Amino acid sequence: MDNILKIGDQILTATEVVVKLAEFQILPMLCRELIIEKAIASTDLSTIEKNQEIDKFYTKHKLTTPEAIEAISKHYCITQVQLEALATKEYRLEKFKKATWGGKLEQYFIQHKPQLDKVIYSLLRTEEMEIAQELFFRIQSGESSFADCASQYSQGTEAQTGGLIGPVAINQPHPVIAQKLAKIEPGYLLPPMKLENWVVILRLEKLIAAQFDEEMKTTLLNHLFEQWLNEQLQRTPMSLVANNLSSPFDTPKAAIAIA
Repeated sequence: MDNILKIGDQILTATEVVVKLAEFQILPMLCRELIIEKAIASTDLSTIEKNQEIDKFYTKHKLTTPEAIEAISKHYCITQVQLEALATKEYRLEKFKKATWGGKLEQYFIQHKPQLDKVIYSLLRTEEMEIAQELFFRIQSGESSFADCASQYSQGTEAQTGGLIGPVAINQPHPVIAQKLAKIEPGYLLPPMKLENWVVILRLEKLIAAQFDEEMKTTLLNHLFEQWLNEQLQRTPMSLVANNLSSPFDTPKAAIAIA
């Protein structure tokens, strides 16, 4: 007999649940979680680690009594074993990340450091080359500040900050801007240049060199994990399968196939 799910006064069969997951575009999230679950399945925790993570989870969610634990388990339709697995999931995932990519972080950092540096720069853009030329000479001569000119004449959102942008990763701006910023020293004012429909003036204010510290390690670890996870998702096709019918939504026999 088909399993059923009751939500309020609505009853859904297992088949209908699958169809709703597809209809509400939740299947990609389910696929992501299944891949993660499989990846961390063999990640072992010591009894101390497990108890610590469960205690932290219970404290965070104010599950301080058996009644509270029972109530949340009932609310989410999970067993206490499943609740404990949820409580330790993030810790197991972090252990999986470190075991998989922890030893590769320094080499990855060295190879990609130029893209990890950050910059603070000033930007002024206008549609008229003549205006840009005049503003460039006023800034260059010290007659006007970059901030004043950007606030008054720049036609982008940077006008609200006096043209100042950052700190941002050096590869975040437009590729042409990023290329220019990578080649100049702080304080250097670039002459007006055409960029798509704009004429822009740039000045590099500060270069913030990336450091291989704990924050950077965490950033790189998460980046490599997400990169791997996206690859796994691309290799994991999903489809609703129906027996002898043209549309999976026409049948109570629909099923999810995750290859």
